[in-house]
Amino acid sequence: MIKKLLFILLVSLGINKALTAQNLYFPPVSNLANWDTVSPESLGWCLPNIDSLYGFLEQQNTKAFIVLKDGKIALEKYFGTFTKDSIWYWASAGKSLTSFLIAKAQEEGFLKISDTSSKYLGVGWTDCTLQQENKISILNQITMTTGLDDGITDNHCTDKSCLIFKANAGTRWAYHNAPYTLLEKVITTATNKPINTYTASKLSLKTGINGAWLTTGYDNVFYSKPRNMARFGLLFQNNCVWNGEALLNDANYINQMTNSSQNINPSYGYLWWLNGKSSYMIPTLQNSFPGSLAPQAPADMFAAIGKNGQIASVSKSKGLVVVRMGDAPGNFGEVPTVFLNQMWQKLNAVICNKTNLQNSENDLDEINVFPNPVNNQLNISGLKNLAFSIEIYNAIGQVQIAFNEHNTIDVSALTRGIYFAKIQVGNQSKFIKFSKE
Repeated sequence: MIKKLLFILLVSLGINKALTAQNLYFPPVSNLANWDTVSPESLGWCLPNIDSLYGFLEQQNTKAFIVLKDGKIALEKYFGTFTKDSIWYWASAGKSLTSFLIAKAQEEGFLKISDTSSKYLGVGWTDCTLQQENKISILNQITMTTGLDDGITDNHCTDKSCLIFKANAGTRWAYHNAPYTLLEKVITTATNKPINTYTASKLSLKTGINGAWLTTGYDNVFYSKPRNMARFGLLFQNNCVWNGEALLNDANYINQMTNSSQNINPSYGYLWWLNGKSSYMIPTLQNSFPGSLAPQAPADMFAAIGKNGQIASVSKSKGLVVVRMGDAPGNFGEVPTVFLNQMWQKLNAVICNKTNLQNSENDLDEINVFPNPVNNQLNISGLKNLAFSIEIYNAIGQVQIAFNEHNTIDVSALTRGIYFAKIQVGNQSKFIKFSKE
């Protein structure tokens, strides 16, 4: 009797899993122009709010915007002369794609993420001592914990002279581009294949995610059409299974990619940004800030985020993939998490429900600083009658000025350079980058 019940349970689970897979649509690989759509009206979305969303996106220099609902295109909008066939760069959103390639290379036995990086980059690839260098592994590269100094003049520089010891690997989280960039050499050395060849064979041919890695200065940047980024988000919405075919079988790696990879910055996985965690860090600063990365987004949201607002944002619980490509949406820094939060807030109004983490009366969109650049007096606008606090950080994350409920700040004592204003309203915060002349 027990065996019979177990059999029925297993069959039931199998049927439910199959039904789930059938409900998720995958666009064809044989004909890339075909992609099924679903109307916002049929989803019960608030149609009058779509124009407001598009207006916001246009004001923020957006070129392409796509929303998938269970794999089908629910919203798709292009701005100016940009079209669905235009090519654009992913910037640091390509880091998440690299994470997939590292996973595939490990699955095929070409490397282990526990390997020392010098096994593939050669001994002496940094300016560290041999003992310090030998502590750096591929795992440290994909979790931003190499311990190399990100505060140098150009943290994209991959020259040995730029890769300077700051802390032991695994003890410090810092958003450092150079160690990430060197993962391309790790992959090509391990697999003995050019990066574009390996990407095409393991990803593009299976999913239609076509594009190319191009070298710009020190950086390796992926370029593609907007729909290719949407395909990438869809692949991760379904745990790296494309239309029934598993492109990755390593469940542990897949789980770690989109969960806290270390306890220094819980909002960072394996080259993916994570929402719904207890705290987060941002590039250039060593401070840990309480709360979620994007309070207006679903708690399970994770995102590939790149400079100037290249975004592939995924929420499995809502069945949504949100893609945005374009020029800089504002002065939001290298990873524009504030803009990501604003984008989800506008999208919430379209889908007519609250997907955000908390229902807050505090709207941070209107808060800004002026003038920027500033000489002596920095003003904070858009605070209305809200209770707030303000902290000014320098480029290495040190607090320079702290105020409670003063929206005019004397910054005359600050030296010339780049600073960040953190405006805290309740349990939400907004960072605004400004320069002091």
